Order: sequence, then C-alpha cells, then structure tokens
Amino acid sequence: MANSESCCSTQLIDGDGTFNISGVESFMKEVKLAECGLSYAVVSIMGPQSSGKSTLLNNLFRTNFREMDAFKGRSQTTKGIWMAKCTGIEPCTLVMDLEGTDGRERGEDDTAFEKQSALFALAVSDIVLINMWCHDIGREQAANKPLLKTVFQVMMRLFSPRKTTLLFVIRDKTRTPLENLEPVLREDIQKIWDSVPKPQAHKETPLSEFFNVEVVALSSYEEKEEQFKEQVASLRQRFQHSIAPGGLAGDRRGVVPASGFSFSSEHIWKVIKENKDLDLPAHKVMVATVRCEEITNEKYTSFAAHEDWCQLEEAVQSGPVPGFGRKLSSLLGTCLSEYDAEATYFDEGVRSSKQKQLQEKLFQLVQPAFQSALGHIRSGTLDKFKVAFDKALNGGEGFSVAANNCSASCMVQFDEACVDIVIEQTNWDTSKVRDKLLRDIEAHVATVRAAKISELTSSYEEKLKHALSGPVEALLDGASSDTWSSIRNLLTRETVSAVSGFSAALTGFDMDEETRLKMLKSLEDYARGLVEGKAREEVGRVLIRMKDRFTMLFSHDADSMPRVWTGKEDIRAITKTARSASLKLLSVMAAIRLDDDDSDNIEKVLAVALVEPSPSSNGTRSMTTVDPLASSSWEEVSSSKTLITPVQCKSLWRQFKTETEYSVSQAISAQEANKRNNNWLPPPWAIAALVILGFNEFMTLLRNPLYLGVIFVGYLLAKALWVQLDISGEFRNGALPAIISLSTKFVPTIMNLMKKLAEEGQNHATNNPQRSPTKNSYNETHGVSSSTSSNLTALDNGTEYASPVKDE
Repeated sequence: MANSESCCSTQLIDGDGTFNISGVESFMKEVKLAECGLSYAVVSIMGPQSSGKSTLLNNLFRTNFREMDAFKGRSQTTKGIWMAKCTGIEPCTLVMDLEGTDGRERGEDDTAFEKQSALFALAVSDIVLINMWCHDIGREQAANKPLLKTVFQVMMRLFSPRKTTLLFVIRDKTRTPLENLEPVLREDIQKIWDSVPKPQAHKETPLSEFFNVEVVALSSYEEKEEQFKEQVASLRQRFQHSIAPGGLAGDRRGVVPASGFSFSSEHIWKVIKENKDLDLPAHKVMVATVRCEEITNEKYTSFAAHEDWCQLEEAVQSGPVPGFGRKLSSLLGTCLSEYDAEATYFDEGVRSSKQKQLQEKLFQLVQPAFQSALGHIRSGTLDKFKVAFDKALNGGEGFSVAANNCSASCMVQFDEACVDIVIEQTNWDTSKVRDKLLRDIEAHVATVRAAKISELTSSYEEKLKHALSGPVEALLDGASSDTWSSIRNLLTRETVSAVSGFSAALTGFDMDEETRLKMLKSLEDYARGLVEGKAREEVGRVLIRMKDRFTMLFSHDADSMPRVWTGKEDIRAITKTARSASLKLLSVMAAIRLDDDDSDNIEKVLAVALVEPSPSSNGTRSMTTVDPLASSSWEEVSSSKTLITPVQCKSLWRQFKTETEYSVSQAISAQEANKRNNNWLPPPWAIAALVILGFNEFMTLLRNPLYLGVIFVGYLLAKALWVQLDISGEFRNGALPAIISLSTKFVPTIMNLMKKLAEEGQNHATNNPQRSPTKNSYNETHGVSSSTSSNLTALDNGTEYASPVKDE
C-alpha cells in the first residue's frame, strides 16, 4: 500500500509478527511525534475479518488503509498491524488497524496471533474500537463472543491494566433502536466478564475499574452510504480532544511519553511474543529509564560538542576567561532545561535520577575547566601578591605590616574573582584552593622573610667583620699586657652596637621572642667566633711576628733609628729585652682571653722556663727539675681556649732562638770589627820609642826631601792594594782563608796597578812634548805624584780613601 503524506501510514508489525523498528522510527520523525509529549492518543480497532474495519477507519480518521474489494470476494485484507496518523484531529491521534480475527488464512495460528495483537492493543491504546455486526448481538455463538473473551482473558495478563475505553461500533444497524440494543450488548459483556477467570486480586473487581464501555451504531456503508458518512462524521467529533477531561479517554492511566512510544511498543511486543505476563508499571519505569538514559546521553554528547563549550574549554586552558561562571552556567542551564523538556513526561523518579546522572556527568566534564579557571585566579592572585609585597617592602613599609596588608588585599581580590567563575548549578567549594593560596602566600612570605633576615644577618656580620678583623689583628700584632683587655672592650663595644641595631631591625618581622633572642645570641656568638678565628689565624704567623718584633727591637734604638754597633752597646741586654718582648707576644698568643675572669700565669711560666731558667749549683739545669712546658695544656685554661700548647711554645721558642742567633752574632762581629778599626794607632810607649830611635832617620829625610816623595808613593801603592784586596774584610772570615784568598788576588792586582800607571804616564808624555829642562825634574816628580794619586783614587771603590790623597 502506498503511503500518503497526509496520513503517514506504515506497517507496525508484519504478518510474521516482526516489529518494524526502522519504519516506526521514520514514522515518528515524519509526524514529529516526539514533540507531543503526553498530548497524543492511540486508537486501535479489532473485529472479525472482513467486517469493514479499514473502511470505517478511512472514513472516520481520513486514513488510507487498504480496503477489501467486494468484487474479488471476502478475504483477508490487513495483515499484521498497520498504523497511521489521523488527519485533522487534535491532539495528535495515532490509529492502528489490527488484523481481523477468525480468518481462514491463518488457520490454527489464528488464536495465538489474535491474543497477541489484542494484548498489544490493550497495552498501547487509549481507545479500542470493537467492530461487530448488529445481527450478532444477543446470539450465544455470535462472532463477538470469542472476541470479547479474548480481550478480557489477555487483560488479565496485565498486572496493572490501563483504563481503556472500549467503543463498540455496531455495524449495519437494523430498525431495532440503539436503546434496545445497548442493554443487551452490555449484558453480554458483563456475562463474559463474570465468566472469565480472574486473578485472586481482581476476583471482585468490577468491569468499570478497567474499562469504559461506549456503544455506537452505524448504518450499512453499502446500502445507506450517505447516512453512514453522516454518522461517521458525528462520531469523528467525539475523537476531537479525546484525552481532555470528559473525553473518550479522559481518565486514561500510565501513558508513555510520545518520545518513548517506539521503544515502548517494541518492548511490549517482544514480551508478548515471548508469552510473558506484561507488568505495565514496571514497563513504564523501564521505558522511562531507557528513554531518559538516551536523552541524557544525547544531551551530554550535544553539550560536549557544543561550539561555545569547546571555545570556553580551550580558552580557560591558556588563561583566565572573564565571565567564565556566567557563560558556563548558561550552557549547563540550557542543556538541563532541554533534558527536562524532553524527559518531563516520563516517570518522575527515573527522570530525576537520570537528571542527577546527567548533572554529574556534565559536572565531571566541566570541573577540570573550573579547576583551571580557579587555578588561574590562584596563580594570578599569588603573582599580584608578590608584586605588591615587593613594592611595599621597597617603599620602606615594615615587613609584617606589608605582609598582612598585601595578604588581606589579595585574598579579597581572590574572593571577588571566585564569584565570577561560580557555576550556579554546582555548589563547588573554593575553600581548599583558597587555603592553598594562603599557604602559598605564607610560604612566599616565609621565603622572603628568611632571605631578608639572612641578608640582614649577613649585613651585620659583615659590619662586625669589618669592625673587628683589622683592629684585632693590629692588637695581636702589638701584643702587650692589656692586649686581650683591649680586644674584650672592642668586642663588647662592637657587639653591643651590632646587636642593638639588629634587634631594632628584627622588630618589623613579627617573630616570637624566643626566635629573636636566638638570632641575637647567634650574632653575639658570631662576633666572638670572629675574634677567636682571627686569633687562631694569627697563631699561624706567631713565629714570624716574634722574629719581626725581635728584629725591630734589636736592630733599632728607642727612637726607631737603625743601630750602629760602635762597640759601646750592651748586646746582651738588648738581646734580652728583644727576646722578652717576643716572649710577651708568644704568651699573649698562647690562649684566648675574652672573658673577664680569664686569668692565667702563662707569661710567668714561659719567662721562667725560657728566659730565666734557674741554674743548678754546677751551672746546668738539675735533672730532677720538672719542665713546666712538658705538657699539652695550660693550668686554668681550657682546651677550647688554648691556641698554643706548652709543648708547642717550647718548640717555637727553640726555633725562634735558632733563627735569631745569626742577627746577634752579626751584631757582635760588627762590634768587634768596629773596635779593631778604631784601634789603628800603636801604644804610646811604641810611639815614644819610634821618636827616639828614628830621630836620625827623620833628620835624614829633612835633609833629602826626595825620600819623602818615594815614601809617599809607596804609601799610596800600599793604600790602593789594601782597598783593592779588601784585606780587613778577608780576615773577618779567618786568617787561613784570608791568606789563601789574598795570595790568589795579589799578583793580578799588582799587574793591574802597574798597567794603569803606565797608561797614565804615556798619556801625560803625549799631551806635553816640549817643556823646559829646569822644570822637567819638578814636573816629573810632581806628575808621578799626581798620576799615582789619580790612579789610586780610581782603583778605590769608595771615596773615603781618595780624599786624604787630594788633601795631601
């Protein structure tokens, strides 16, 4: 049969009992049944084969069901169950044309399919038309009796039947008035109802509890067609608004929403085919569950693929999105509203349950985006706090005040920003992220506090280092009796100053008193450790400092002028004084004395043991005397304060004496040499003897002055040899080495002198070729004298020996 656009008919169940799933879904889309909600009605018709059911429906509802051709004989026209939409009737009305009963084509299968189709019609229809011939009313074996029995029997398989309207259509009405036919028909119906076996629960249930019985009579279509059509038109008006209160199906129950009609019909037919009892309430819940699940999945999929949501999700990954909460709330609200609109007619419990599931799925989908938005707010607020905090600190604001003000301000900004991302449909708590932000802020504050305090501590430590290192080193270098007292005063003064400033600086950090005191104590300990470390550092140079001090005092006089060892100095006393000063330095460096109660006898022990040892009767130390320095610790001095142990002091002193003995011996040698140089005149008696014994020779020299010139030249030669050979210097190293050294240098020195004299004489002769004989003798003598004097002066390395010659 060809379908018409106006009635949109389709085969619901074919003759083999197969449900046409695709055909029904296409039919629903074509008639837009899903949009009707509960505002639709289902009408079905049952009756004997070839009783004019299709003809009645086509005239009543303007459908195009296939009708029997009377000229071809009476045979089965409708196979299975057909469905069409009624034209021109509100609300949307679907009509089903069931295969006729008692047909010869099916044979033995007639009863089975008849019961199945009847049960299906009762389960899905609001109004059931029962088509019957007028002449069968009142007959015991009439065709309507098996049909009614079938209807009532299968009804018992419904645990909770719908309130169905049975509209008996009496065809080919005779002259007998309807008022007379209807009581007989109702009586027959009641008898059949009473005779049908019922479940225990419905033994006493009246027929009216399950069915509304209506009766209508129609004239013969073939004999009185015009009258038939008028009656049909009148009957058609009763189907307008049939589901409204007072209508044909005004008191129906358990209606399946239109969007679930296809699935519900399919499932009902499946249960009927399996010959199971049909629990309509459970079926209603099942249909609601399946359909709501489908709607839930559709809405979830639609939301997940929604362009606005995808853009919002992508945008929030890269940064904060203004109006995030408002936009997402709108999308969620639209999705949930669409679900409510489609699922509103299904079972309330199922609908609510699936709505919650949809919400949960949607919330799970959007929660990562929400968390991202919240994370952006948290990180952005934290960054703002860091900037504001640094700015406040750089502006000179107190640390604790700046931290509290900036923290409070940023938390207000965070709360305001959270309002913008709140989703109306959720009650998600932002307190955990807020707490994390507070912890992050506190952690940053703690980090900055630690850095600032560390910087402040380093600053004061640097100040202490600058204030203590140099002065302590200078005090230890000039060690004296009050060195450690001066160091203590310096340490106390600088520590008090630093601790006072440090304490004032720490007041802005809002720390507990115990922590503040610990930090102040740490600074004090640092200052003390600095002094002790400097003292330990200087200990490594104590030997050098001792030698420097000895050299300074031994080699310089009271006016710090270098000493000239003339022979009048008391080298022993000077040496003792210098060594005592060096010993003083050693005693000062032997131990740390930073406490007022630090008192010891280190200096005395060192003086007794090293400078003034007590001699025994034979001039040597007694073998039984105990060495006070034969120990690794000082009395009344703890090991922590000991810088140089007694044993180390003894070792240092021995090394000190060894390395300074050379200076003393050099001084003694210089003094002895000076004495020798000052004693060049012979003794007085020798001078008197020379005068007495050499009188004659002296007179001879006066009579012949030439001898004086020869003696003078000899003197000059001897003086030149003395200077050139450095005889006095050679004999300082001993007589034998001096003789050996002079013997090797004597001949070369004589040759050098003679060569110089020869060259000088030749140059003089060349420069004066002509001179008078009278003056020649004098000039030769005078020239030899001058030349000799000049040569000796040139050969002398110094000028002190040339001066006498010139004076002469």
